[in-house]
Amino acid sequence: MKLFIPFSALSIAGAVAATATNSQTSLTLLYQNNLNYTDDTNHVGFILLDPFTNAEAAGQCTSLGESLVSSSEINAHLADFNVSFSYLVFVTYTHRVQQYIISDGVVTYNEAEAEITFQAYPAGNPALPILCTQSSSQDQPTNSYPTPSNQVSITSTGNTYVGYRNQKSFRFLGIPYANPPQRWEYSTVFSPTGQTINATNYGPECPQYGSGAEFCLYLNIQTPYLPKQGSTADLRPVFFWIHGGGFTSGSAADPGTDGGNLASREDIVVVQIQYRLSTLGFLAIPGTDITGNYGIADQINALEWIIKNVANFGGDPTQITIGGDSAGAGSVRALLGSPPAKGKFQGAIAQSNLGGDIDLGQSGGYSTTYSSYLTIPASYALAGQNIFQEAGCTQSSLDAQIACLKAVPAATLSNFGNVARYVVQDGTFINTEQLDVSNKNRSTALVPTMFGTCHDDGASIGASYPQTPVTSEVAGISASLGISESYAQEIINSGLFPFYSTGNLTLDSFNVSARISTDRGFSCIDQATMYAGAVTGTFPAAYYYVQQRTIGGYDPNNLGGPPVTPGYPFGNPNLPYFRFHSGATAPFIFGNVAPIRDPDDLYAAQLNSGYFAQFVKNGQPNPSQRYLQKRGYTATLEAVESTGRWASIRGTEGPIRLLDYPSVESGFMDVPQCTFLNYSLSYYLEGGS
Repeated sequence: MKLFIPFSALSIAGAVAATATNSQTSLTLLYQNNLNYTDDTNHVGFILLDPFTNAEAAGQCTSLGESLVSSSEINAHLADFNVSFSYLVFVTYTHRVQQYIISDGVVTYNEAEAEITFQAYPAGNPALPILCTQSSSQDQPTNSYPTPSNQVSITSTGNTYVGYRNQKSFRFLGIPYANPPQRWEYSTVFSPTGQTINATNYGPECPQYGSGAEFCLYLNIQTPYLPKQGSTADLRPVFFWIHGGGFTSGSAADPGTDGGNLASREDIVVVQIQYRLSTLGFLAIPGTDITGNYGIADQINALEWIIKNVANFGGDPTQITIGGDSAGAGSVRALLGSPPAKGKFQGAIAQSNLGGDIDLGQSGGYSTTYSSYLTIPASYALAGQNIFQEAGCTQSSLDAQIACLKAVPAATLSNFGNVARYVVQDGTFINTEQLDVSNKNRSTALVPTMFGTCHDDGASIGASYPQTPVTSEVAGISASLGISESYAQEIINSGLFPFYSTGNLTLDSFNVSARISTDRGFSCIDQATMYAGAVTGTFPAAYYYVQQRTIGGYDPNNLGGPPVTPGYPFGNPNLPYFRFHSGATAPFIFGNVAPIRDPDDLYAAQLNSGYFAQFVKNGQPNPSQRYLQKRGYTATLEAVESTGRWASIRGTEGPIRLLDYPSVESGFMDVPQCTFLNYSLSYYLEGGS
């Protein structure tokens, strides 16, 4: 079955009147973003343009649907303009003493004096940078928000992309990065030219749980900077985000990972991608040309599109960091060892990578296949004939079964109880059983790497809250983890997973189970990965963290977040609560924490986004104190000064970081527990598999 989307449907020439372009000037959107959405109305942004004469200045702003900034507006928001001017000098986009054209003359910023003054436009008609107003005040996007007055049009590799700006960034949504592939064939990088592509709305999500569109290979870009057409000056580092969802769900439109705040606050370009999911993305059948890993191949094509195009959106194609959470973290792990992906990125961040889930009286487990890759026959044994049976494709020949399955609607296929979700050893995109972090065959990308987990990842995955009250700790652990009571007793006898009594035996035993599940499914394998990668030189720098403060996340047991107490209508994060898997870390990294429960929620978002953005910028997570001073990021500066540098892993003691506000340095967590569970720190150095 051939999938077809007419590219003329993407062409909107004559239908959308884009009022701004970068044909004559670069566009830099500056906004003093403290990540506090409740405070946005107290701040104002502006758009910086290249030097023009005074006679040309007003017209340049008018072409954006804006006007020249006035001295009164600067005076009304003096602190915001001061730090923006200071930052422009710090990154040497402007001179230490710089004049800008405004509506009533010029404004001069003197970096040495940290002083703003106003003068008449100087004689001689010099060309000076221009300050335009920024009247787009909406924050998060809606389908009805883009209008001709805030749209912006850029060209790249023979096509025109029409996006828009909101309060904090330029946004290009729903960009097709691949040609529509046939079902169970590998995608190719988007090749049409001469198209005008509407990039003001998200693309449809990939088929999942009975909804979605089969052609779904779209990406989003949020950027604070658009270079002048044809220029490669001042390009920003790129954060390339891969969503999670168990390889069966998720999209690039998750508000928790919207990149506008991160791009604005940290002056980087943020990209989110979609890739084929479930059976459409991962079906593999032995002896056929259906070899799996279509979703992984899509991710690599998205990287290829970004490398070819992102400079026109302000991003540096030679400084790309891939990142993702949950299955997105599993994707990062896969890409680190994928031959076609090598050289396409310069750093990697994996949040809550699943993988351990070792034998606790069972054969493997849910988490295992996210870090240990099945052969094609093994994948087919788990998700082959069961899919055919559910589809009613029971013909006598395999070819006829495949032809039947190709005719099943994508939404129907994605809603089956049996789906393929396994990264496999296909011999091209993945050719090893697991990521080589022992540096034996040098197959792993030689890039700085950061892995981390949430404190209670396993409270969401691997541990089930008992449906009926339990009568003993051993019965509770057995029921929660699905293991025998004899093995549960062995765990208790180890003394490594202490029981703390609150008077609720079911909850107290579940707390033990959640700790075991977090270790066996997340922490142990990720710590072992980073330790081996660091000490063998597989990764030139290796960082590890545990997220101690979260909001939301995957909560299949309906255990809830922090309890509501007086003064904390959204929950008190200073009281004990589960830091759940998936969606819990990302808002603190992308700066999208809502609701803000207490001041430390905001400060933690500012600090954590700073750590991760700095890693995107140069492969290590420590923003300079001078940078923080120049940007006016006072709370982050105080935390960095009080806690010191986040160091790369050096040996068995780590160090690692416990992320909160402020962060805390620690050694590796639960090392004896991991050894008991057969995942010691040296697991990969001892040939573990």
